[in-house]
Amino acid sequence: MQRFGDQRDWFGEKRFGMFVHWGLYALNAWHEQDQWRRRIPRADYILLIDQFNPVNFDPDAWLDVAEAAGMEYICLTTKHHDGFCLWDTAQTDYNIMNTPYGKDVLRMLADACHRRNFPLCLYYSVVDWHHPNYPNQGRSHELPAPEAGDEPDFDRYRDFLVEQVRELCTNYGPIHGFWWDMNVTGVVDPSINNLIRELQPAVVINNRGFDDGDFGTPERDMTTDESRMFQQRTEACQSVGRESWGYRENEDYYSDAHLIRSIDRALARGGNYLLNVGPKPDGTLPDESVAILGRIGDWYNSVKEAFGDAQSASHKTDNTDVLLTERGDTLYVHLFREPVMSRVLLNPMDRLPARATLLNNGAALPVRNDPLPTLCMDREGKLSDAKKDYVRVTGLPVNDMAGAVMIIKLEYEG
Repeated sequence: MQRFGDQRDWFGEKRFGMFVHWGLYALNAWHEQDQWRRRIPRADYILLIDQFNPVNFDPDAWLDVAEAAGMEYICLTTKHHDGFCLWDTAQTDYNIMNTPYGKDVLRMLADACHRRNFPLCLYYSVVDWHHPNYPNQGRSHELPAPEAGDEPDFDRYRDFLVEQVRELCTNYGPIHGFWWDMNVTGVVDPSINNLIRELQPAVVINNRGFDDGDFGTPERDMTTDESRMFQQRTEACQSVGRESWGYRENEDYYSDAHLIRSIDRALARGGNYLLNVGPKPDGTLPDESVAILGRIGDWYNSVKEAFGDAQSASHKTDNTDVLLTERGDTLYVHLFREPVMSRVLLNPMDRLPARATLLNNGAALPVRNDPLPTLCMDREGKLSDAKKDYVRVTGLPVNDMAGAVMIIKLEYEG
């Protein structure tokens, strides 16, 4: 990943983060866009504020799960599309202080993050289904039209938004990221991100706000960038379940193998990865989400050294079934696709490393560069005189580790 050369460089060192979608919608346990997707009238939806009482919320418990998974930062939805705010904001009464819980959950999470030196990032939705000045016009993720009593006026809404941004960047200590979502208005206004950077110089800002920001945000493995290295700073995001980012009682969870391959593919290409969980109405994380993150952590913590400040190096091989990262004289081979045999060929590389180790379990692997029968002929079936003695790592436990992403460590000397 390209370095910033300033306090934002934490983003290229801490590569794996926890995304948290949480709000009133957890009560209905269906989807974070419940109000919009099921066309619930605003007057009915806002009654959820009188039921939201997450008495078991413990920010340290969230961070314990994140750290066990190998995650190194967290991003919380401070305000999603429904307009409900998870902090003590002076700009609207539609906030956590006016629930039965009555405590500033962002303050609690921020204090825990600062105490544990765990970078905190904040999500904020530009779309707002509650604020009377937001100009809902039926665009993507907007209400079909203003509701009774609304006074659409984007300039006034912008003033509201800016003051909320100021609160978030002033009242909660060091903030490391600002994650905009759904600026479907198309308004360009770099002054807003400039304000964030002025107040929080370590903040990285995504590309879904009022200018291009610092990084791109492909979602749910959907990206048009199929290169072996991201062409811009990137943070891919995914949730543990297919149907919802918020808490869903009957969620369809992704397999561990799918998530692990997705994580490895993003990180090995030079990006970051934000994996989401949706807490329950009481503030605890669903048992299945915790179990998934625990199993991902078992893998990630065993291979973590292949990420961090390691640089993408996939250009060194023509084998498109693997991705490469490197740090100094060490090369890491990521088998992000399910291997079909017990070897990996790193053509056109021919120099043997001093050692080859399977990071997943620490086992030494044989490595050689002798000729192979299948490489003696060209595509027309004629004998080839070209030198094809490529580095070949053998003995991969493809059956014992079926479904896992294996990463091979090649150590060179000099």
